[in-house]
Amino acid sequence: MGAIFTNIAEIFANSGWAQIFFAEGGWKYAVMIGVACVLLYLAIVHQFEPLLLLPIGFGMLMTNLPLDGIFHMDIFINETQHINWELLGTSGGMADYIYLGVKLGIYPPLIFLGIGTMTDFEPLIARPSSLLLGAAAQLGIFFTFVGAKILGFTNKEAASIGIIGGADGPTAIFVTTRLAPHLLGSIAVAAYCYMALVPVIQPPIMKALTSKKERTVVMKQLRAVTKTERIIFPIMVTIIVSLIVPDAAVLVGMLMLGNLMKECGVVDRIQKTAGNELMNIITIFLALSVGCTTSANTFLNSRTLFIIVLGLIAFSFGTAAGVLCGKVMYVLTGGQVNPLIGSAGVSAVPMAARVSQKVGQSENPSNFLLMHAMGPNVAGVIGSAVAAGILINIFG
Repeated sequence: MGAIFTNIAEIFANSGWAQIFFAEGGWKYAVMIGVACVLLYLAIVHQFEPLLLLPIGFGMLMTNLPLDGIFHMDIFINETQHINWELLGTSGGMADYIYLGVKLGIYPPLIFLGIGTMTDFEPLIARPSSLLLGAAAQLGIFFTFVGAKILGFTNKEAASIGIIGGADGPTAIFVTTRLAPHLLGSIAVAAYCYMALVPVIQPPIMKALTSKKERTVVMKQLRAVTKTERIIFPIMVTIIVSLIVPDAAVLVGMLMLGNLMKECGVVDRIQKTAGNELMNIITIFLALSVGCTTSANTFLNSRTLFIIVLGLIAFSFGTAAGVLCGKVMYVLTGGQVNPLIGSAGVSAVPMAARVSQKVGQSENPSNFLLMHAMGPNVAGVIGSAVAAGILINIFG
């Protein structure tokens, strides 16, 4: 009988439970498991970006179960700053191999390909001035870069934190993987949480910066856009952006390729694959592998708190900059532009545009701003990719 109890004691001593309750720093695992459960709760119960937060939360849960060894960060972050292929071959598991798509910059462009197949650039083509609103909303990225530098982050870390202000998860992951991979988990969680909280964060800022008269402006219907314009647009944007900011070429190019597939009407089969099956598979791989990088040792520190606060500042400042640019356009056009559509310049498509519509209708029930707001919204997608290319070009 004593031998049985001894064996049971040995099993417990070698278990994850013992690591949590008795090992030094074991409480960190318990905290991270709690954080993972909160993310799963938000995804399932409140449906906050469930397609992303659910696999991210589950990846966080799995990587913080002691002794499971599901993910090996030292394969990817080491003194050489390169992938340790030998260690990957001997110790790598499923999560490590899936993470290769993040590390090598494969998943974010493929996500952009899928987004392109579902994006309608017609409102932007009909009102090219929407580009200014999308560009203005990216100012939060550069403002937060300065704030991060003041708090002691390096140039590369500050650039990765600032990109949260673009409200574009794949772009944030793409930049962070290139510049500050050790912050990937914290930045990805912050980016996707703030994307989910767009309807909560934006309305107070929009109302604080606009008058009731401005919020009730009814905009004229957009002009019709021809099929030829819709086909030429993605080709033209790819050429112009790639020549100006080469580091943004892969993101913008894949976004525009997806859109060209949609608009040309001759490749329906691969367009549907890119926008459905392929994008769903890549989303699972991307979110799960990012979640696996959020280990207790790298996530539970003061820097994570700074990243969360700076991310909120970046997003808020980007929203404010878009609205203020909208106010300028309101004045220059003699009151024909509703400043509320400027908040949609952050690239949380189409949620930010829906928020503009909702706030506008709360002031004037007969006002329909959705299609007008979609112009700055899709411009913000292009703008965040260009901002990413600029940051990578400068600090990469």
